[in-house]
Amino acid sequence: MAATPPGPAPAAAPTSGQALIWAQGLACGGMVALAPAASLLVALLLAPGLLALALDRGPGRPIARAMLLCGAAPCVAPIMRVWDKGGGEAALALVTDPASLCGAWGAAAAGWLALTLLPVGVKLILDARSLSQAARLRAERDRLIRDWGLEEGGQADQ
Repeated sequence: MAATPPGPAPAAAPTSGQALIWAQGLACGGMVALAPAASLLVALLLAPGLLALALDRGPGRPIARAMLLCGAAPCVAPIMRVWDKGGGEAALALVTDPASLCGAWGAAAAGWLALTLLPVGVKLILDARSLSQAARLRAERDRLIRDWGLEEGGQADQ
């Protein structure tokens, strides 16, 4: 019996991460099709976070997540205005309004700054606490040596 040569490997089933990316792409495409003015406004307001999302290669993309989260908060009011006023003209007015752009971009910058400076601040606080504890322990050791009449080597006076 002759062995049949192996054929091409069957295509692998998409993982949950790939399925999530596809679902997000479909949702974004649906939003662009149904509400192009609101989509443009959201894209411009979240531009710094979206840029960070494309450039951040860290595990879990912490910088992009912080920038998008902080930048999304000031986007709520402009999007509600677009939905209330009916679309195109309201979105164009908000896109050209420096206050809404500066608010969203400033919040994204604050998220980036907080994420960048927070580890430095925590390290400074922990270093100060450890130095304080070390000084307190040295003072306690010196007091015990003095009270018990010990020398620095740990031998009692005879």
